[in-house]
Amino acid sequence: MSTHQATFVRASMIEAAPAPSRESGIVHWLRTNLFATPKDTALTIISLLVLAWIVPPAIQWLFIDAAWTGGGRGVCATLAQGGSQPDGWSGACWAFVSAKFDQFLFGRYPLEERWRPALVGVLFVLFLVPMLIPKVPYKGLNAVLLLAVLPIIATILLPGGWLGLTFVETPLWGGLMVTLVLSFVGIAVSLPLGILLALGRRSNMPVIKMLCTVFIEIVRGVPLITVLFMASVMLPLFLPQGVTFDKFLRALIGVSLFASAYMAEVVRGGLQAIPKGQYEGADSLGLSYWQKMGLIVLPQALKLVIPGIVNTFIGLFKDTSLVSIIGMFDLLGIVRLNFTDTNWASAVTPLTGLIFAGFVFWLFCFGMSRYSGFMERLLDKSQR
Repeated sequence: MSTHQATFVRASMIEAAPAPSRESGIVHWLRTNLFATPKDTALTIISLLVLAWIVPPAIQWLFIDAAWTGGGRGVCATLAQGGSQPDGWSGACWAFVSAKFDQFLFGRYPLEERWRPALVGVLFVLFLVPMLIPKVPYKGLNAVLLLAVLPIIATILLPGGWLGLTFVETPLWGGLMVTLVLSFVGIAVSLPLGILLALGRRSNMPVIKMLCTVFIEIVRGVPLITVLFMASVMLPLFLPQGVTFDKFLRALIGVSLFASAYMAEVVRGGLQAIPKGQYEGADSLGLSYWQKMGLIVLPQALKLVIPGIVNTFIGLFKDTSLVSIIGMFDLLGIVRLNFTDTNWASAVTPLTGLIFAGFVFWLFCFGMSRYSGFMERLLDKSQR
């Protein structure tokens, strides 16, 4: 009996071949994302033409023709306007931003005392960054430092009047310092208070549910500028004679309560998205109400509404500009205040200042948005 050898069976695996050039690389990406269909191709071409029309003049105005150094309005004005630039010149006045940069950071805070807000800012960064990095250990200690120790240090250093420090009135505060203080306090207060309001609105106790609902609907039904105006102008009228408290503190309370009402609705949406089986499973384990919420329901609900939470934070950060209604000067307010300085009065100074303020606001808001996306991907277990 003869044997037949199967010569078609391979003794080793075929080496992996590179992907076709049309299915990888920049050409594939362009064809897939920009030129997939005739409509995509038309929109891409139109977008490129718009960018070609806008970007080169913007770069020319912002950087190439800009005035970077100088000691007064002359560097940002043409000869006909009493300056040193040739007639027909137009460019950004970054010399103005450079000269006023300290005021943009600290407002009218006394020069010799600016080390105090600078120290608070350094501590804020040192405590915040480890909280944002998931792999850094000791998150509990870090949270205590950021949310308990730092506010105490800031309360001592910023206003002063303690431990031999010179007292600095809050009307002298301003710039990015005010924006960050308002935002940090508003965010730190609005999230836990918003969670409590959301739980209260879904409570089975009629009085608690009614109080939370009334608060949320009233606060959400009026603009923030009205809340600030009431806190600054109307509230003292209802206090006993001789009783008052700081205007900046009123702004902090108004901003925090306003943000907490919006945060409550965001969290309530997350709570309603949790399947009923999660509640029933927690009840079957004999967990108390607060154990059920803290260990089972809230972690899932907050994960679902991370975009909404961060969106509220971003809105709060931008809304700090409204404190100008009560005479406080945040970053945008102090920039606009410096437009009245006759030493820097020119046609391009206001636009340059507003572009700088807008860029700073965008930088913080974009950073919060990107971190939100990072946390969503990190916590999205279903995609692993």
